[in-house]
Amino acid sequence: MRAAVLIEQKKPLVIEEVDIDGPKEGEVQVRISATGLCHSDLHNIKGEWQNNVPAILGHEGAGIVEAIGKGVDHVAVGDNVIFSFRANCGHCANCARGVPVLCNGHKAPRQLMNDGTARVRLRGQPLFVSCRLGTFAEQVVCPAEQAIPVTKDIPPEVAALIGCAVTTGVCAVTNAGMVGPGDTVAVIGCGGVGLSVIQGARLVGASAIIAIDVLDGKLEYAQEFGATHKVNGAREDVAKKVHEITNGGVDFAFEAIGLGPTVEQAVACLRPGGKAVIVGMAPVDHRASIDPYQLVRDQKTLMGTGYGNARQRIDIPRMVEHYRAGRLDLDRMISHRYSLDEINEGFTRLQQGEAARGVVVFD
Repeated sequence: MRAAVLIEQKKPLVIEEVDIDGPKEGEVQVRISATGLCHSDLHNIKGEWQNNVPAILGHEGAGIVEAIGKGVDHVAVGDNVIFSFRANCGHCANCARGVPVLCNGHKAPRQLMNDGTARVRLRGQPLFVSCRLGTFAEQVVCPAEQAIPVTKDIPPEVAALIGCAVTTGVCAVTNAGMVGPGDTVAVIGCGGVGLSVIQGARLVGASAIIAIDVLDGKLEYAQEFGATHKVNGAREDVAKKVHEITNGGVDFAFEAIGLGPTVEQAVACLRPGGKAVIVGMAPVDHRASIDPYQLVRDQKTLMGTGYGNARQRIDIPRMVEHYRAGRLDLDRMISHRYSLDEINEGFTRLQQGEAARGVVVFD
């Protein structure tokens, strides 16, 4: 099959012909229909996260099951699936307490299968794959627990986004932040995840949703998805403006970029007793300076969330139903469509801030 391979960090992806083995026990083989381009992949390409290479990146995807291994009974050949990028064993302490995104039941590195081996090879050399998936390829063999069956009437591009950006953003609001009707919300960063946070805040009935970015085009886009106010961080004092709009600060501030200064900004936007939820994945060397005295005095909460604290088997199908019912506008979140050969162009646009969400679509 063809795949976009990261041969060396800080270099473009290379389209290669690679070999793929069939699924072993507890695994499935899926033909990829579409896969999104995420900032997490960009961090890997730029070397901001240290991961093994050569590797096939990509974790936000959807496709059709082509083969199943022994013991797999929740999906069948021909099923449409959305990938969860976090494996969950179902029996460790974190899975048992209902937080599968913190699963620690698998001991193998997350770039290999659960048994610690690879299923894909380049010229005989085993390839690592992102999140046990590697969706920048025509096919994936992955742990069956990461393939979530969904109805067949969902466009593949939309299904792919639900696998990461949409579930991460919406569940950050509903599961991690637990925003309620009438609450006020600020969203820092209006890319694919930020737009999903905005839609999640609209979904639960937030009274004010303040979009914050440094690009006017993204702010206009954010208003189309439910933002009630917009603040350009390149021209305005963000915290001051947010306090003016809300007469004292927001109940919840969501940071959807992953930078130290914007984490600090999120805390500064809060009212006393407010909660800042860090959704964006930062480069490993980034730090934020937080005044602990202010946290105590104003009883503010600062928390992080991975995957929005999603329960994948429950929340991914729920996102599909929200979309089917018209409660989530996901079609317009797709700003660019690419072929596999155009994937580096997509990442260039992502880095330049031109894309809401770019998607590679396979024939």
